[in-house]
Amino acid sequence: MSACDEKTTCELGVVLARRSLDNPWVDHVWAAHTVLYPAPETQAGTLLSSEPALTLVYAGPATVELFISETGNYRDNLQSGAPSLWIAARTRSDGGTPEFIRVTADPTEGEAYFESGSDVVAALPMPPALIEWISAFVEAYHVEREFLKRKRDRKDGGSRHGPPRGAA
Repeated sequence: MSACDEKTTCELGVVLARRSLDNPWVDHVWAAHTVLYPAPETQAGTLLSSEPALTLVYAGPATVELFISETGNYRDNLQSGAPSLWIAARTRSDGGTPEFIRVTADPTEGEAYFESGSDVVAALPMPPALIEWISAFVEAYHVEREFLKRKRDRKDGGSRHGPPRGAA
């Protein structure tokens, strides 16, 4: 199986792409490009390829962390047909390679990064070894929880907006 067996964390590498733009206000944009598993023994910031329109940079290692309380979200991600990892990073004021905020396998957390306005957020395909690792984690720890609708205790018999009409 994978080197992540029996752990709740796993290290992988992330490659970011710097794409040149023909825009009067912005000359380039950063985007997550690839996830590498296992993480290579390469220094963060290493230039992998450079062309006029596209530069690939190894951004460095990142850790995926799994939590027992999120197994339902991981299961939904795995069953989606396209299991993904969400990468969130913040651009630097000096224009250098963005700094990681987080890498996650939880789709709800990934969506929260999109909504928070993080500078670089992308969902990338999950490597097969991580799919196996997360599947084993979900199988070992997931407990289906029954949804119980809460019933209100209405002592006054009224609605939540006050006593019934006509009550004095």
